[in-house]
Amino acid sequence: MRTRTVLPGRPQATLQAVCTGEWGRLRLVAYVSGKTLVILGGVDEILQTIYHDGGDLTAVAIDEQSGKFAVASGNQVLVYGPSGYDEGSLSWIFQSSFKLDTEDGNVNSICWGSDDEVLVGSNSLSLWETCSEKVHVLWRKPLASAVKLAVFSYNDTLVSSIGFNDRLVKVWERLSFGSDDVQFGFSYLPHPRAVTNLHWRRPFHREETIDSVLYTLCVDSILRIWAPVHSQDQGVLHLWSAIDLQGSIPMALPESSSESDRKAADKHAKGPSPRHVFVIDSKVFTGATEAAVRTAGTSEKQVETLRKLTELAARNPEICVIFDDEGRMSALGLDNVGSKNHKPTNVFNIVTTQRSELMAGMEGADGERFVQFLPYYSGKQESGGLVLLAHFYDGRIHWFDARLDEFLDPAPRKHRLNLRGTWSGHSTAITAFRRTKNGKAILSSSDNGEHYVWVQSKTNDATSLKRQSELLSSDEVLHAVLMDTGKLAITIHNSHVTLWDTSFQAAREIGRSDFTVEGKVLCLLLLPEYDDVSREFHVVAVTSKMKGVAWEIKSPTIAHNPLPDTEPLIRQYATFDLGEMEEHHKLLAVDPVGWHATLSGTLDRFSREVVISITASGLLRSWSARVATATSDIQWLSTFTVDTGIASASIIRASSLGKVAIVGADRNDLSIWATRSAQLEYQMQFGKDEVIRDLDWACTPDSQSILAVGFSHRVLLLSQLRYDYLQGGASWAPFREIKIREYNPHPIGDSIWLEDGGLVIGTGNQIYIITRKIEHPDEFSKPLKGIAHKSSNTDIFDIVSHLNGPVPVYHPQFLQQCILAGRTKLVERILVGLHKELRNYHEELPLDNFLDIPIEAFIDPDGEEAILQARNTNAGTYFENYAHEDELSTFGEPLAASLSELFTKIPIPHLTGSEQMMLASITECVAQVSKQRRSIDENGERYLLFFKHHLLGRDRRIRVQPGNEKGLSWREIVWAFHSVSQEILVDMVGNTHKGKMLWSGARDSGLFMWLRDLQSVRNQWEILARNHYAKSEDKNPIDCSLHYLALRKKNVLLGLWRIAHWNREQSFTHKFLSNNFSEPRWRTAAKKNAFALLGKQRYEYAAAFFLLADSLQDSVSVIFSQMEDMQLAIAVARVYEGDDGPVLKWLLEEKVVPVAVREGNRWLATWAFWMLKRRDLAVRAIVEPLHTLLPSPNTPSSPILESHLYLASDPALIILYKLLRDKTTQTLRGLRKISPVTEFEFVLHTARLYDRMGCDLLALELVKNWVFLSKSEDVLAMPLRKVDIVAPGARAKRGRRGSVTITDELQELQRRGSGGWGAGGGGGFGGSVGGGGGESSVKTPVAEDFGMRPGVTTEHGAIVNTAASSLLDKWGDDAYGQGGSGGEGGGGGGGEAGGGESKRVLVKPPASVFEEPDMSWAFG
Repeated sequence: MRTRTVLPGRPQATLQAVCTGEWGRLRLVAYVSGKTLVILGGVDEILQTIYHDGGDLTAVAIDEQSGKFAVASGNQVLVYGPSGYDEGSLSWIFQSSFKLDTEDGNVNSICWGSDDEVLVGSNSLSLWETCSEKVHVLWRKPLASAVKLAVFSYNDTLVSSIGFNDRLVKVWERLSFGSDDVQFGFSYLPHPRAVTNLHWRRPFHREETIDSVLYTLCVDSILRIWAPVHSQDQGVLHLWSAIDLQGSIPMALPESSSESDRKAADKHAKGPSPRHVFVIDSKVFTGATEAAVRTAGTSEKQVETLRKLTELAARNPEICVIFDDEGRMSALGLDNVGSKNHKPTNVFNIVTTQRSELMAGMEGADGERFVQFLPYYSGKQESGGLVLLAHFYDGRIHWFDARLDEFLDPAPRKHRLNLRGTWSGHSTAITAFRRTKNGKAILSSSDNGEHYVWVQSKTNDATSLKRQSELLSSDEVLHAVLMDTGKLAITIHNSHVTLWDTSFQAAREIGRSDFTVEGKVLCLLLLPEYDDVSREFHVVAVTSKMKGVAWEIKSPTIAHNPLPDTEPLIRQYATFDLGEMEEHHKLLAVDPVGWHATLSGTLDRFSREVVISITASGLLRSWSARVATATSDIQWLSTFTVDTGIASASIIRASSLGKVAIVGADRNDLSIWATRSAQLEYQMQFGKDEVIRDLDWACTPDSQSILAVGFSHRVLLLSQLRYDYLQGGASWAPFREIKIREYNPHPIGDSIWLEDGGLVIGTGNQIYIITRKIEHPDEFSKPLKGIAHKSSNTDIFDIVSHLNGPVPVYHPQFLQQCILAGRTKLVERILVGLHKELRNYHEELPLDNFLDIPIEAFIDPDGEEAILQARNTNAGTYFENYAHEDELSTFGEPLAASLSELFTKIPIPHLTGSEQMMLASITECVAQVSKQRRSIDENGERYLLFFKHHLLGRDRRIRVQPGNEKGLSWREIVWAFHSVSQEILVDMVGNTHKGKMLWSGARDSGLFMWLRDLQSVRNQWEILARNHYAKSEDKNPIDCSLHYLALRKKNVLLGLWRIAHWNREQSFTHKFLSNNFSEPRWRTAAKKNAFALLGKQRYEYAAAFFLLADSLQDSVSVIFSQMEDMQLAIAVARVYEGDDGPVLKWLLEEKVVPVAVREGNRWLATWAFWMLKRRDLAVRAIVEPLHTLLPSPNTPSSPILESHLYLASDPALIILYKLLRDKTTQTLRGLRKISPVTEFEFVLHTARLYDRMGCDLLALELVKNWVFLSKSEDVLAMPLRKVDIVAPGARAKRGRRGSVTITDELQELQRRGSGGWGAGGGGGFGGSVGGGGGESSVKTPVAEDFGMRPGVTTEHGAIVNTAASSLLDKWGDDAYGQGGSGGEGGGGGGGEAGGGESKRVLVKPPASVFEEPDMSWAFG
């Protein structure tokens, strides 16, 4: 399949707009289009595009001897010669040019003669020498009328020329060669009507001596053949024969004629239809016959047809082929053309009135129905032998390919010609593309006001575009919309809109509507409708003042019933005002990718966006809309608002999948945003010379986004990548580069995606259609070759789905997230299953993505053990191969070692090499940590697993966190901080360094951040001091000065200096440290020394002297700002003054927390708030915007751009949130300030993150099992106990060592009367929640502001849930929660705990949880 098709531009409607010739062994085709010369080597092989700076080009001619091209523009002729052919880089460069005198006018015709001579036809006929240093004229003859066409014969002795509407053909005979004194004699060939075209017979070789034969075509539909009759008449031609073209295709049809033939006859009865003719010279005929014989089949019919063809070829005839407008053809053979003894049998019939595909789709006015043919022989293997270029004057060139035995078969045939491609396009540079909602048709516009409608078509094995209509508007088109699969278009002008019927070759205006609106129209868009069946459309225009107009459009045929003539097809439907005060900088329609153009019946923030806008300050806003038929109005809703901080954005493009790409004011920086989560997913700064010109969205059938970034001469395709929070990798990456410069030097004007994933690129006046297949991998696609085994990865849809689709359960990312979720048992089960599969793996057998583990085991943690046990007991199932291998039937170090060995031998499907190494590292870590499972809690296990993984990754040179060499992230530090097994973790970290840990190792492990016991902190700090002193043979006291002075052990440091005789600073330092630094004078001296050390950039030693001066704040400031070591500053403050000191509080509030806010680091923020004893804020920092938690004026009022990065929304935060909310009463106070809607959206947002990571099963498990706690103030007054949460009817499970869960006992809830938190009472803990207390119950729609139907309500308007109920269980259609009925004073109970009949409380969720709206195909 061809991976690229080309529409090189609209050919000029002139006789010499197209030429072809064979130079050496290379067949060249060239034509002029606007100001460009296009040189091609095949149907989709553009060799070069040459742009002319002057006026339009009108004619082109090729010299087959030198390979040069001569082109005409106005009164100028330019010559381009070949270069670099031997080096394999063929191109044509400018060589010379000349201009005609003013009296000669413009050039109408050019033709090459001998020895680089060019014949030019204008108001005169002239011959020019172009190869000498100075181009000059050899001969010039003024004429009475301007030359229309002048052509040299192939022996360069005769020239035939005609004028416009000229019935006399002039034949010029050259009388002299080889001198500057060139002379021509001439004679006339009279015709009864005007002559339209000329053709000289082509010899087999240029050196061959044959008589010159001239074919002339006249308006009277007679083809005349002229040849020398007498031997002495070399320059005098006589009429040899004449062929009646009208009579060659008779209109008297037999009874068996087809319906199309009868229509042609009826058309002919109204007037004779024109005939079209071309001549196949003997040379072309012979070559095409040989090609047909070489590729012939063995069937009896083919053998017989070839026999007749070879008999015909033996006569060396010329073939005259005649067509009419309906494509019916006849073929005549011309035998012994030019012979002195002319016989009637010299002209004979070959094919008579048979149908062909040649004139299919021929429409237009009489002037545009003219067609010119250029036949030639092609020896390429894919060719049938005969190639026919048909130049239609309506702006197309068809490339036909045929086998001569099929083309000239006298019997009726269904197919004679094979259309290989069509060359068309614009005359000037393309500026914009617009498409229908499904991507099946596009509208292209150029800078001179050309507008063409193109529809997708299949030409043999390639996708191409077929021009359907030309839209001619006398008014400037500001914006346009294409609809109804390209059959209708609407254009907006300064004061009116126009509706066009584009199903005709020339679009017809069928409606118009005037309008007035305030502001500049920024966009015109088609609104999605409620269904696809309706033939009504609604188009809206929105201005910079956020005001607009809507029109209703009715298709000319609605449900196959024509509209009454009195009913307009377009009418103004409504006006609207979006109520925005700030004028918007840019506003445009959302790209409709991956969805049908239908709407749901509700308008909420989960509705599909139709418009995106951005202000000059960078405030991004998306809008949804729907047509309110009851009120004849357009309803709008602002769905999402994101402050991007990007001022004066130059380009924005949004997709209906909730992605927005923004280019900054400098046009070389790109950012990609997810509007529904207000996240920055990607940032890229390109070079200053790389200007972004265009952005376009598409998606795969499974809704994976693709962004095309257009530069001046290339297009870069970016794919979504899975979110990777553990490595911190990019979430987008380029995977394909399309370079255009080698074909066209003009900058790219626009690009757009087609329905099938093809990318249309407009550069200059040319259109390139790049399919989604990758034939030649580039620097971006080559690394993707190893992603999927048994796949060539030649389809961009397959590549993108693989880069961003769901991962198999054995993928490292899935295993890591399971570890964070506390599902280590499941991880071990997965590794055991993977080991079983790999031991029996064969590359021809697919590897099950779930490893034969039931889905229920992933989404039901409580029943996981029972589900897997039940599966294992079935015969012939999960562990059938392990009956004789007990040591490998359960997870442990033997199985981990066996797995690691298999990883080195087997390339695992769906994993890259680095991912497979990471999987080996995880397997080893899980095996090591499983031995300590009984002695550490879950948080300690999380920390230890990733600490081991970090060490292994560093040893194996796997960069776990690219660009971050400081070790573990704050996520792992927070796990260890909340662990109750810290003494064990300390021992393991110390053993890793074999008792010689330095500060770099402590910082990598985060030891002094997560260690809570202050005495242990000081003990570990003193160990560090000793290790730093002893790390070198010299034992330099400077290395440990900061450590001992932080411990306030100056005397120990003094003793070390006493024995450091080798140090040149020993004497001074020992004497200085001997002073009493409790005295102010010595403190001042210590500070002076500290500042002197700062000047020498000895920052650590300066910080130590600040401690000597008892200036802790100055010391930590130097460490934080100059050394840029946050952990060291915090550790020094903790060791020096403890966790309750003022300096540590200042450091956390003024330095650490602002950094967390600025970077959007919620892990750092929650740790800092916990250290500040603000545990309520520690919980809120996980969910709420960080900058809203700090009222300090020194804190940024809003986060900077980096804080929007997707890495700030780690899905593991929900695990920490659940952990902290159950810890203490203070955290419950923080929970009270988190609204139910905020928590609801936090859960949904986390589920979406899991989905973007490819961990769909974890997303499903989250929404199924999440439990909302009550937000009532009464919970703070209730007794808190250390218990386990036990769902009603479920068996109690013993908590792990150190796992502390504080909640309210079920019995306590049941003892509290009616069971509700409010005065009216409510449902009991064991049943449905939200039971109302008679009339006292108040229904408050908690999610109304978010476009959802109201959910569960209580007197406080809070969502109340139970341990047995989950988010997934609450999905339903009820608008309000309902509980058991009760009296006026007390409410009914819920379920078994309540008094009356209980109904389930249902929360109406958004349209989706972690999935985006349903998308069945890339463009609907």
